[in-house]
Amino acid sequence: MQRLLDPAVLSGLANLDLIARTVVDGVMIGLHRSPTFGFSQEFAEYKTYTEGDDPRFIDWNVYARSERTVIKRFRGETNSPLMILLDSSASMGFQSEQAVVSKLQYAKYLAASLTYMASKQHDAVGIMVFDEKVRDYRPPSSRQGQLPAILHGLDRVVAERGTVLEEPATQVGALGIKKGMVAVISDFYCDHESLLQSVRPLAFQGQDIMMFQIMDPAEIKPDFKHPGLLKDAETGQVVEVSRDYMQKQYPQKMQAHIASLENAADAIRADHVLMQTNEPLDQGLIGYLRFRSRRT
Repeated sequence: MQRLLDPAVLSGLANLDLIARTVVDGVMIGLHRSPTFGFSQEFAEYKTYTEGDDPRFIDWNVYARSERTVIKRFRGETNSPLMILLDSSASMGFQSEQAVVSKLQYAKYLAASLTYMASKQHDAVGIMVFDEKVRDYRPPSSRQGQLPAILHGLDRVVAERGTVLEEPATQVGALGIKKGMVAVISDFYCDHESLLQSVRPLAFQGQDIMMFQIMDPAEIKPDFKHPGLLKDAETGQVVEVSRDYMQKQYPQKMQAHIASLENAADAIRADHVLMQTNEPLDQGLIGYLRFRSRRT
């Protein structure tokens, strides 16, 4: 499973649909028999079809006998909508020599895999792509065309401009989306107190919030052998740094930044998952399943 989920392997696949299927199938092979994560798809009951339900699950045999339009429900099915907030700011375009994909490409793999898994579990899924503003939005749906539409949209996403996390969080809260899960995929280079203030209302609405922090391995442990110049991808600001600073002080500041984000997540009972772009994607999917299992 680990080999299949390796970003180096995934980067050689043809498209996001194939990548998502490979990742999700790899995780499901390992977890399919685990009751903890709600993978059981045994038939449980019928439910009257209502607008918004996926027509793929209509039982036409029942309709032929009784002219009643019903859909099959399965054990483990929670019908919890998943809303993905994907950061496409310029800093997400970073890729060091230690990584085979950029942070944004890795984030797209994760978003595609979450979308595919949610669809496979019969959950409605939607997405909001943002940088300084919301650039693309597709409301949660379990309709048949939702998966390819989201994957097609992800293919077009590029990293540019700055980051304003508060705007998409505020918009999601204003939309009045059914209680479910909100997955924020970002490097979270932002003020954590402002982030907390904007995301807290979602928690108060009953949303389960997952914060996937995507980092390049060089951002965690930089390999600087000489003094140099660093340029901020979003502001263009250039600073001179020494080898001593990058090897001693920078790692401490980065760990403090990550710890601060973890504390912010704890304050709203959100789940924080740190994911490096040279690591398999299973952590993200298992985090989603863990949150989803709370609603069974």
